[in-house]
Amino acid sequence: MKLGFDNASAVVTGGTKGMGRAIAECLAEEGARVAVLGRGSAALDETAAALTALGAHDVLSIRCDVGEPDQVRAAFDSVAERWSGKLNALINTVGPATQGDIDALSEQDWLDAFNLGTLAAVRCVRAALPLLRAADWARIVNISAHSVKRQSPRLIAYTASKAALTSVSKNLSRTLASDGILVNTVSPGTFVTDSFVSVLKPILEKEGLDASDPHDVMKWVASTFHHPADLGRAGVPGEIASIAVYLASQRNGYVTGADINVDGGSDFV
Repeated sequence: MKLGFDNASAVVTGGTKGMGRAIAECLAEEGARVAVLGRGSAALDETAAALTALGAHDVLSIRCDVGEPDQVRAAFDSVAERWSGKLNALINTVGPATQGDIDALSEQDWLDAFNLGTLAAVRCVRAALPLLRAADWARIVNISAHSVKRQSPRLIAYTASKAALTSVSKNLSRTLASDGILVNTVSPGTFVTDSFVSVLKPILEKEGLDASDPHDVMKWVASTFHHPADLGRAGVPGEIASIAVYLASQRNGYVTGADINVDGGSDFV
């Protein structure tokens, strides 16, 4: 199936690792022009080389902290200059790492969670809108979270910020419908990413489990948080990329305002 990305342009925030990297790679394989926003110069350089090797029509790597408004504006100015003021797809993958229950979190913890979990995507959408409106077709995909529907006390601020992002996205789907811009969210369940493995490796090892094994990870999630998946395993980043890139594509002509669960059969609400 051709998704219509030949010579089309896309921006991926957080595109140097995890789900963002998998999405950027999928776009490259489709022949898109891909701009990746990230904070690390070395990671950006390595990602740009990889995307070029995968077949990206053009690659733009931009050092940008999406928590900083001035950096976001500058990043999209660079995109506009490179691609003649037009953009077909914006995919926001950045989220906070905030963990802790209501008693543990400070005022600043909450502000940080919403800055990266909600406002970062809002900033990018606002900066990208003139470019999206100027394109022949345009899509926005925001990565939300499965925990919006299945709560965990230690993820209260993270989940609240992602719930706000889902609400903003739903509103944008209606606001931008007259412009022909489709807006959706994707809500991942438990996924095995490099950052997930690095944080949880010592915890799972104590239980004789491998944090890089999707089946072991789901055993731990099911026993610790009581959130099992019917498929019996966690997901891998490419399984988010496939649905996110479809929603961001020209091939998607009618799905808007949706929140798509990608959770291995964890939730049917």
